[in-house]
Amino acid sequence: MLAALADGGAAPAVSYWLPALMIAVGIVGIVVPVLPGLLLAVGGVLVWALMVRSGLAWTVLAACVVLYAAALTAQVLVPGRRLRRQGVTTWTLVLAGIAGIVGFFVVPVVGLPLFFVAAIWVVELLRHRDPAVAWRRTKHALVAVLQSMGIELAAGLLIAFVWGGAAIATWRSST
Repeated sequence: MLAALADGGAAPAVSYWLPALMIAVGIVGIVVPVLPGLLLAVGGVLVWALMVRSGLAWTVLAACVVLYAAALTAQVLVPGRRLRRQGVTTWTLVLAGIAGIVGFFVVPVVGLPLFFVAAIWVVELLRHRDPAVAWRRTKHALVAVLQSMGIELAAGLLIAFVWGGAAIATWRSST
């Protein structure tokens, strides 16, 4: 289907509304983690670039891929550094990450952050035998999860903004 669309078989509106829908669903998928939100947003830009096939479209796609990579890197580094600074060890984060992945499949939508944070509380409680320390570090984990979501949401909105400006420019030049 994409090949037919890329060969000019699509009405001009489809080359803008389909990517816009993909980007919008991707942003919703960031807030409600059911879909790979940021990846879906970049996929929408890719579909648009394949349909429009202009130098601007490919440049915007490249910029969005760079934003995607930067967001993924920031999502790992920024919250992880904050947690380590608060005394949460790398081993705790690894166990919590595994628990989060399991939680994603056990409890759809909220399982990943729920199991991630619960695992930090359990591991820290076992490490220190002090519920107050475990709870303090768990609160830092909650902040880290929200920080990670905020980074991804900011990148998604920036991708939407960059694509939107380019889409308006190419739409006006094609009509």
